[in-house]
Amino acid sequence: MNKQTRNIINVSLTLVAIYLYSFTANNIEIEILGFNSFKFLISIAVLIQFLIFLPSFIFKTEKFYDLTGSLTYISVTSIAYFSLDNPTTTDTILFLYVVIWAGRLGIFLFRRVNKVGKDVRFDKAKKKFFWFLQYWMGQAAWVVFTAGASILAILAPTETELNIVAFIGIFLWWTGFLIEVIADNQKRKFRETSDPKTEFISSGLWARSRHPNYFGEITLWIGMAVLSLSSLSGIEYVTAIVSPVFVYLLLRKAEGVPMLERIADERYGDLPEYQQYKDNTPVLMMKLFK
Repeated sequence: MNKQTRNIINVSLTLVAIYLYSFTANNIEIEILGFNSFKFLISIAVLIQFLIFLPSFIFKTEKFYDLTGSLTYISVTSIAYFSLDNPTTTDTILFLYVVIWAGRLGIFLFRRVNKVGKDVRFDKAKKKFFWFLQYWMGQAAWVVFTAGASILAILAPTETELNIVAFIGIFLWWTGFLIEVIADNQKRKFRETSDPKTEFISSGLWARSRHPNYFGEITLWIGMAVLSLSSLSGIEYVTAIVSPVFVYLLLRKAEGVPMLERIADERYGDLPEYQQYKDNTPVLMMKLFK
């Protein structure tokens, strides 16, 4: 099987998975333009990716990839929230947390790719239609599977008040968000004063985890899932499981940690201090004591 055929199959399987996931919304009563609101928003998430993918492929650029993902999060969550007549406190918190996280991350990544000039993930992929499309449909799945529980909780007819479970979710979200923001800023400052091709960061939160920003992101989405629980029912609980599990698998097993670890091994593998850093620092989980 050649590369293009695999890419076509992956795109098809991704779209099928998104379609099947949409059936978790059978309890949602709100409609948008005559369609089930959750299924409508999923379709919008996919459509946005495809519409921005086309000019990106034509001009062979990846500069708007991450920004498009963040704007998709904000768009679908905003549509869900503003479709409500009387949003609850939980609805408002979920909405604000998605907007804050996506807005911050989108701007950070957009600035970074424009400063660096490219994203190494797409050096070869952006030249091949279906290979590049695979990334964009993967981003649609990222939005849908990750934010699905929060969007369903917002759209759910259940009138919920904040309880102890919700406050646990809020605590986890803020913990994860702050870790991600601090880790990203520490790495940004490191890159401003050091050459990442010959030097690696091992201070701050990066002394406790080789990928603390990913640990923070996984933690905050666990918080979102926990916060959503009181608004969900029946098969909708599946989305609360899928959300953090998908984020973990994406970052730990797919394109996050494995790619960055491979790049780091190529750059610093011969350095004794890097080998010591790897031996003493967890790949993802943050150690409490040095």
